[in-house]
Amino acid sequence: MDDFAAKRQALLESGVRMMDPDTVYVEAGVTVGAGTLLLPGTILRGNTVVGANCEIGPNTMLTDCTVGDGAVINSSQCNESTIEAGAHVGPFAYIRPNCHVGRDVKVGDFVELKNSTIGDGTKIAHLTYVGDADVGRRVNFGCGTVLVNYDGNRKYRTTIGDDCFIGCNTNLVSPVHVGDGAYTAAGSTITEDVPADALAIARARQVEKPGWAAAHRAKKARK
Repeated sequence: MDDFAAKRQALLESGVRMMDPDTVYVEAGVTVGAGTLLLPGTILRGNTVVGANCEIGPNTMLTDCTVGDGAVINSSQCNESTIEAGAHVGPFAYIRPNCHVGRDVKVGDFVELKNSTIGDGTKIAHLTYVGDADVGRRVNFGCGTVLVNYDGNRKYRTTIGDDCFIGCNTNLVSPVHVGDGAYTAAGSTITEDVPADALAIARARQVEKPGWAAAHRAKKARK
């Protein structure tokens, strides 16, 4: 029996569940709690610790991570970070080193986290980059949010308070502070601090030119 097979057998005997054991790879230093389900394509590396009653996979790799009880990590990669109990990560999320994902946090598809703390109950549903940030509790990130943390020379840090609503396609140009309960309007590029409970709008006013499209099509037709 090879080392991976021996480890799988030991985990099965301790109450860990596997849909297809031959497709699961767990290194010797890993700990997994009873009741956790390891789905096909799961790779657990280094000193990873997974709690009880979690669901890991399919196609997920954790390296030197700590995962709390009841967390779900689906089709994602996580490195040198902590994911608290009840969090949902993935599919297709990427958690880079030095992240702390709080309890019951949602980190959805095509979300990347780096060197950030995410407060309990926050939702980062899709297509968002959060780097070098301290995010409060119960924050909602709209699709396409980017924390602009690098100016080509230095990395800067952003702070977002509790109960904030970050509108879709918001750029937060670090370093900025968004106060508790504040909103940012969709499509805004935020370069200054936002006070608590304020709405920050940083986008051009819409301008309409009646008949322009019809005239443009006619001009092309004449050519």
